[in-house]
Amino acid sequence: MPSPLFADHSADRPPERETVEALITQARRLRGGLDAVRESTVDTSLATDPQLRWQRALCDLAVHHLDDLGGHLDQLREGLPAESADDVVEAEPPAAPPEPEPHERGSLLRRVGSAEWNLLTDEVSWSDELFAMFGRAPSDGPLTLDELPSLVHPEDQDGLATMVTDCLVDGRPIDGEFRIVRPDETLRTVHMVGEPVLDADGSTACMWAVLRDVSELRRSQQAVRETRDSLHRERQIAQTEHRLAVELQEAVLPPWRGSLRFPHGGPVALDLAGRYLPSGTRDLIGGDWYDALQLPDGTTLMSVGDLTGHGVTATSGMAMVLGALRGMAVAGHRPGPLMGFVNQLLDTAAQPALGSAVCGRFDPTARTLEWAQAGHPAPLLFRGGTGRALDPPEGVLLGATSGASYTQHTEQLEPGDLLVLHTDGLVPRRAQGVDATHEGAERLLALAPRFAGTRSAQDCVRIVVEEFGTAEREDDACVLIARVGG
Repeated sequence: MPSPLFADHSADRPPERETVEALITQARRLRGGLDAVRESTVDTSLATDPQLRWQRALCDLAVHHLDDLGGHLDQLREGLPAESADDVVEAEPPAAPPEPEPHERGSLLRRVGSAEWNLLTDEVSWSDELFAMFGRAPSDGPLTLDELPSLVHPEDQDGLATMVTDCLVDGRPIDGEFRIVRPDETLRTVHMVGEPVLDADGSTACMWAVLRDVSELRRSQQAVRETRDSLHRERQIAQTEHRLAVELQEAVLPPWRGSLRFPHGGPVALDLAGRYLPSGTRDLIGGDWYDALQLPDGTTLMSVGDLTGHGVTATSGMAMVLGALRGMAVAGHRPGPLMGFVNQLLDTAAQPALGSAVCGRFDPTARTLEWAQAGHPAPLLFRGGTGRALDPPEGVLLGATSGASYTQHTEQLEPGDLLVLHTDGLVPRRAQGVDATHEGAERLLALAPRFAGTRSAQDCVRIVVEEFGTAEREDDACVLIARVGG
């Protein structure tokens, strides 16, 4: 602080002790609340979640600010005159958190030191805290303004010289930062504020400064910047991957909207409609698909399925599987062997995946459905206002077992029959696994009376969407409906 000999203004009235104590109490309460927030951000996924890392960095930065505030208030209180017996208030003081331990409070106070350089007498005075900050023993003596740059980082020496010159020559206040290299070679960042003190002639007689060690604060700020930038990059990557997943899904899933009727150009043997139902969290694009394709021999391929995972990996895997299904079906493979080939494809892929699927081949001449499944819900058959699940042939999940074989069943269909193929994400998974799949099938079967009153497969899809479309599903889903013509 400036020497009284050179002070050119009257001293301000010191703050009242009660006011300072109240501020200290508030600061401690804030610190306690912040500690609770910090504890809530501790998580085992902290190291991998950019959002949590950024939140924790902000908490750490706020801690440093509050610790500095508490240290300054402690210094302010210690500099206030002691209360006399006449000044004691009988009212009970407000409850406050416990005072910090002596060693903790001392560590806060040591962050701030003061210095004064007398240009008339060449005397220099440093506070004990400043000696500790610079890593110097008081017996070594304080540094003059000419000697001070010897402990300053080479890259910051010119900036410090400019600040000191502007203060001594032009009378400008000092307010800046520089790094110091302590004798133990540790690097600290110091924030320096000061002013020149003028004599009666207006010349600079001395310079005083308060220096604050802001190393921890700057490290916390750097951590906030880095975690914020990391979070921003992660979000950009996630947005890009989501966009790619959506574009890939839209490119692969059937482009037709409304009903699709096979065969083309002749009597309608099969009326089809399908719909993709996104999850409650639209960012989770999964590997669900539905598909219908007229084959060269006049039969129709129908399939629905689901690969595990979300994002580009799941949709690219789905595109690979769907392409393989179409290609091998066109080549004449029946549903059972076809499932075996897809299983082998997933088992040997560069990125192995698990999936479930049901695949059927409808013969319009015989009105038969030849079908196979791989760990997937069986198709539902609706006839005469009632519905049932078809008896499933044997088949394990795709990609689960090398060399797995898949059997197939044949179902005789009648004019007016309705087939519903679906994935298992239709309902929220309050119950897991088989129970959730069973719930979805039961709710679909309960729609039999409403299906009986429809005229097209597209009308049936609308009913399914009304029933399941507003549900907060954890996963996406697909449904494919086929009505057999007369």
